[in-house]
Amino acid sequence: MAARTHREAQCLSSFCSFAVFYLLISGLFVQNSSAFTSYTRQELLDIGLYIPDSFISNYRLVPEIARTPEAVHPTRLGGSARRRRRDRKQRQGKHGGLRAKLKLTPHRLSLPSIFLASVRSLVNKMDEIRLRINHSKRLWNCNVMIFTETWLISDTLDNAIALAGHHTFRADRTADDSDHLSLFLTPKYSPLINRVKPSVKTIKVWPVGVDFTLQDRFLHTDRSMFATQATCGSHTNIDSYTSSVLDYINTTIDSVTTQKQITIYSNQKPWMNKEVRLLLKARNTAFRSGDAQAYSTSRANLKRGIKKAKHCYKLKLEEHFSNSDPRRMWQGIQAVSDYKPSHSTPTATNVLFLNVLNDFYARFKRDNKETATKIASSTDHSPITLTSSDVYTALSRINARKAAGPDSIPGHVLRACAEQLAGVFTDIFNTSLAKAAVPACFKSTSIVPVPKHSSPTCLNDYHPVALTPIIMKCFERLVLTDLKDSLQSSLDQHQFAYRGNRSTEDAVSIALHSVLTHLDNTNTYARMLFVDFNSAFNTVLPSKLIIKLRDLDINTSLCNWIMDFLTNRPQHVRSGHICSTTVTLNTGVPQGCVLSPFLYFLFTHDCRPVYGSNTIIKFADDTTGGDQAPGHLTNNNLLLNTTKTKELIVDFRKERRGSHEPIHISGMAVEPVSSFKFLGTHISEDLSWTTKTSSLVKKAHQRLFFLRTLKKNQLSSAVLVNFYRCTVESILTNCVTVWYGSCSVAERKALQRVVKTAQRIIGTPLPAIEDIQKKHCMRRARSILKDYSHPAHKLFCLLPS
Repeated sequence: MAARTHREAQCLSSFCSFAVFYLLISGLFVQNSSAFTSYTRQELLDIGLYIPDSFISNYRLVPEIARTPEAVHPTRLGGSARRRRRDRKQRQGKHGGLRAKLKLTPHRLSLPSIFLASVRSLVNKMDEIRLRINHSKRLWNCNVMIFTETWLISDTLDNAIALAGHHTFRADRTADDSDHLSLFLTPKYSPLINRVKPSVKTIKVWPVGVDFTLQDRFLHTDRSMFATQATCGSHTNIDSYTSSVLDYINTTIDSVTTQKQITIYSNQKPWMNKEVRLLLKARNTAFRSGDAQAYSTSRANLKRGIKKAKHCYKLKLEEHFSNSDPRRMWQGIQAVSDYKPSHSTPTATNVLFLNVLNDFYARFKRDNKETATKIASSTDHSPITLTSSDVYTALSRINARKAAGPDSIPGHVLRACAEQLAGVFTDIFNTSLAKAAVPACFKSTSIVPVPKHSSPTCLNDYHPVALTPIIMKCFERLVLTDLKDSLQSSLDQHQFAYRGNRSTEDAVSIALHSVLTHLDNTNTYARMLFVDFNSAFNTVLPSKLIIKLRDLDINTSLCNWIMDFLTNRPQHVRSGHICSTTVTLNTGVPQGCVLSPFLYFLFTHDCRPVYGSNTIIKFADDTTGGDQAPGHLTNNNLLLNTTKTKELIVDFRKERRGSHEPIHISGMAVEPVSSFKFLGTHISEDLSWTTKTSSLVKKAHQRLFFLRTLKKNQLSSAVLVNFYRCTVESILTNCVTVWYGSCSVAERKALQRVVKTAQRIIGTPLPAIEDIQKKHCMRRARSILKDYSHPAHKLFCLLPS
């Protein structure tokens, strides 16, 4: 008896917590305690320590749960609280019910069960409630029953709504205080296959040996007939010539392929095969027949079939790994771990919406008042000429998985038939360069809108993904090679995008080196301005771009070819099989093209600092520096996004001379920030790396979930290591040569703990972050020493021997 009293005294605190919880639930429906009452944090903490007399008297609490104001929390007695084994034994029958447990330990209450219902006129439904209580164990054992929308008035007596074995607490509301409570519940679990409708997709079936058939047809085709039909006298219509060739290729492809429709189910697993589907069908048939023995046998066969299918799929993934097929192995890993997110599609797919979206993407053409005219031809520069071997090399390097453009010619056909098609495309490319005219079908762009968020609310929430003809990408790549060769000596050293041996790591390190070098001087501070432009590629003016290209002494014929490439560009927006009307653009460089990034780079190459103490770091359309003249932006039609342009001030002086005056651009002050994410690296005003390492650790822990999922599927350690290096290690070592050397010991330990966790999951040793950082530093230093044009090359000096 003494032991039981001791135990009850220990559990009194938990009982008091339940009593307070019960009182709070009951008080939710009091008439005058709605949203007009507010509590401080300390008042909420003191609720369990102080209960006024009016609270107990007004609500008529039963003695079993009421605690007098003088009662305090009992102190926990010393000694062991363990009960004897026979007392801890699970009780059965009438001794194991809820009421028996409450009677045995009245102060050790279990979690209460609460029944909440919206009854609408409680008086008229009392008989139904009593009937449900008598016949439903769930309601019979319920601790608290809360009814809303009771429609009780002051004339209704308590006896009219009383329930046997329950105490009644009323919180009637008048018509002025009436409100409605909406509670949405899913009545039962709905499988994914019922919630998401299956999608029907039309695919093109490529028979076995179709590549050899296409090669044979293209080989025995007289390609001269296309040029003959498009030639009138000595003039060749480049548009007609190119269109006839592309139409012939599409017609040949359609003649050797077929189309069929497939159904894709939302719950379809990658290991599902024909055998498992047959076993599943047999299990369902046995269930409907009512034969218990047949159902048991079919269910066991289904389990064995699923286990076998998963094992075969695992071996298939490992076979891809052994055969050096990383693409197919990566697809299987994404399917098993659900790593790859589903691609969202626009909510509206009608033509009117696509037309509005197309006008929004082409909105910058209204501001272009200049007329683009070609430069007079010069005898000093002859048009560039491409060889058949160059075109063959470009076609053979096409990514077969690239999405087809508006011409609908797949990339794997151009790659498989590169030898047969190289001759006709070489003639088309050279004719285009000689005439300084790009075929209209090559300039056509199809834009697929992809929502930036799960619920887009405006047109700007749709990201335009531009699809251009694959053959035009090959053409641009050949032109880009010749363009780079003639401009290597004129390129800006501080432009780190679209250049060999340059990366975001170099851009961040040079920016920080400039800041630290400036801070080495006495009584100085640094201001970093991160500039953001509004649709930088879409605001480029072709007329001004050609002038800058001519000043760089680029071939006149090539300048005119680029001018024709950027003007009179047809563009439409496509969603599924629905397309908008076509608009013609004469402004900007088309996104998704090979030449566009380099052309934008040349368009902004003259943006240089005025003062020697300033440095401008450029990475595509991201710019960091301290001297960005508004006049330069206006003259080049660059629109500054002042809401996304930020300033970071690094000032370590002990006595700061007042607050720093903000920078004003176009009459608006630039917002100063304490930390900014520049090219994926968080830079703080104190030049610490706490924010950077915290974000890396958080993202790496999220990726470890997928690693554990692969481990549960019993994949080999080699596949797990490959997944770790691609998804986790790549995050932890992002720009590691820039920030790891300045990290604190605690930050390094936090990073290494992620590696140790992955090591325990995989079961094999993994390289430490410090070792990886040393290897990256040595590799990067060697590559910079070999590149004399790199801005960091001059920072290395030979040590005396």
